[in-house]
Parts: sequence; C-alpha cells; structure tokens
Amino acid sequence: MSEEIGLLEGIATTRAVRRYRADPIPEEDLNEILFAASRAPSGSNRQGFRFLVLRDGSGARQARELLGDAGRRFWAAKRDADGYDEGSGRRPDSPKARMARTMQAYVDGYEEIPIVILTCLQRHRSGNDPADGASVYPAVQNLLLAARALGYGGVMTTWHRFVEGDLRHVLDIPDEVFIAATVTLGVPAGRHGPVRRRPLRELVFEDRWGATPSWIHDPRGSRHTAAGPPAQR
Repeated sequence: MSEEIGLLEGIATTRAVRRYRADPIPEEDLNEILFAASRAPSGSNRQGFRFLVLRDGSGARQARELLGDAGRRFWAAKRDADGYDEGSGRRPDSPKARMARTMQAYVDGYEEIPIVILTCLQRHRSGNDPADGASVYPAVQNLLLAARALGYGGVMTTWHRFVEGDLRHVLDIPDEVFIAATVTLGVPAGRHGPVRRRPLRELVFEDRWGATPSWIHDPRGSRHTAAGPPAQR
C-alpha cells in the first residue's frame, strides 16, 4: 500500500477518512504505523502514550459495539442540533449533505471498520492535568500521517467519553490511564487529496493580534474553505 510522498505533501493531503474498504491492514503495516506514533514528543520525554488496538478479540468486539453505539447517539444529536437536514442540507449535492451521508455511513458501519485504536496516556501523577493531551495528541497525528504514507486513512474522535466507564471495564483499562482519543483506520474507499482550510492570511499574525504579515501566503494550488470562524480583525 505504500506510496512515495514527501513529508510536507503528506501533511497537506492527510484528510479525515471515514469511508473504508473491507481490506484488512497487514500486521507489518500496522506495526510501522504504531512505530511512527511512538516517535512523537511528550512532556519531559516520559513517553506515557499507550495504544490499545481493537481487532477481533471478544473484548475488542464488545468495545467496538460500545463505541459504535456512542457514535450513533452523538451523530444523531449533532445532526439535529447543527441542522444538517436543513437549508443547503436538503440539496443532495451540497457539501453539507455529503458530510451528513458520510457521517451516517461511518457510524452505521462502525463495528466493521478494519482497525480501531484507543490512544491513551499513562499518567505519572494523580489528577486530571489539562496539559496531559500535549503528551499524547502529537502521537495521534504521527499515527495518521504514517497511515497516509502507507496508503491508509483514518480519523480521530472522542466518542469514547460517552461510554468510558464500560470501556474501562471491558478492556481492563486502569483508572490512572487517560483515554485521549479513538482512531479508526482502513483502506480509503475514496482517495486522499489536498485538504481545504482557511487561507493562511486569516490565521497568522505578526507583532500584534490581527496584523497580517506581508510575507504570508498559501502555496500555489491550496484549496480553501469557508468553514470555521470568520477572520477576526
């Protein structure tokens, strides 16, 4: 599945992939992806990140069912609250409608996704430090970039929060372990491509808030989106 891409190209084309083919991920590729994740930086270089891979075991199947149910409940509430079936969402070809279809298919088929990984942090002190995420989320990004480099795709969610107690029980996860995110992986049913983001001039300031540097610009061919908060000046 590997393809030759440079690091910067990989960053610019690693989009959230929620549609997968049924193809399994070979263990050799999975090992390479997790190795890349384990090379991420962490606070004081403690390397507290841990990766719980859910494949075909009885505990994994139970956990997948819990996560799938949580995802379906989360998406149903978000679909209604954010009006995905209103306005442009009524047009089947609109970005809003396409996103709704993709999300619905994602949660409906969650239990069949080839690989699900719980990314966790083994805390070295008691309590919930707000900075804990800084020692595990870089590993999540490394994981997704490595998957992209090998021809796979994935997406991170935090739906585990809605069923965390049951997950801990089913998977024997200790209380002191912070479950940071859930990552799904597989062979994309579609394709990778340039991600759409806000123009760089809206995101970078120099010397003071709202002051756009004269030298800032997007590379040629960058694709933009109107999603997200508007530029503040």
